[in-house]
Amino acid sequence: MPAPAELLQHFDAQYCLGAPQMDQTHREFLECCVTTAQSRGSVFAENFRMLFEHTRQHFAEEERWMQETGYPALAEHRANHQRTLGDMDRFCQRARAGRLAMAQAWLNDSLMEWFDLHARTMDSALAAWLKQQGVTQGMS
Repeated sequence: MPAPAELLQHFDAQYCLGAPQMDQTHREFLECCVTTAQSRGSVFAENFRMLFEHTRQHFAEEERWMQETGYPALAEHRANHQRTLGDMDRFCQRARAGRLAMAQAWLNDSLMEWFDLHARTMDSALAAWLKQQGVTQGMS
């Protein structure tokens, strides 16, 4: 799996879904991943915590859009978010305790692999739904 910086470099070609707010949030997510992946020590732990908070807000925003529009795959999409947040929380705790290696490896490998698949499948379907509902411009 490519590193966060490589995914960000190819963002427009591979991950731009045509839902401006979602695209912006995904770009910010990858920027947070790059910043975190490039940091070390206690700075890594703090950046990972900020990435976790950004991700929690990112998921809450998507779930709000799904609820407001009656998205049929809300439960499945939310469950995928919850699994990822659970993993992220565990690695965030490890990083805060100074156990960085596993959190760094998870960020660079598992989280990037998850994002690649999630963006191309679940978020792509959500973006298409939102466009169909005519709400992509008004998402806030």
